[in-house]
Amino acid sequence: MLAKVADAFLLLALTVIIHGAGLTIVLRRLPLWKTADDAGFVPRTWLLIQLASWAITIHMVEIAMWGLFFWWKKCLPDLESSLYFAVVTYTTVGYGDLVLAKGWRLVAGVEALTGILMCGWSTGFFFIVASRLYVARLGPKQN
Repeated sequence: MLAKVADAFLLLALTVIIHGAGLTIVLRRLPLWKTADDAGFVPRTWLLIQLASWAITIHMVEIAMWGLFFWWKKCLPDLESSLYFAVVTYTTVGYGDLVLAKGWRLVAGVEALTGILMCGWSTGFFFIVASRLYVARLGPKQN
């Protein structure tokens, strides 16, 4: 059991690395702060669409990593089931139509908690960008 929990925490660490690297790439690729200063509604909205798309892509890479792990360890019958289970668990939807064997259940719990944290991180990042866009649009405060 301890080895499986150690695997779960290794996957957690890899998820955090992927998420941090992914958001760093987004910061470097998207004109997040330039758009805030001089753009209208359409460019700002397009920027938010791109940001949401990148965030979802990052999450999908992380989910795929968890799914590939479940498939590699033969926790579920096939790759499709493993990826589906990873999506349902990471997003904490938890349909319950697929479950892991008793010895692997703690790993699923760590995946769910990791998914919550990563979604929170993405939400915070999105909020910072959106706030900056709207504050820049309002201009300086008038007393």
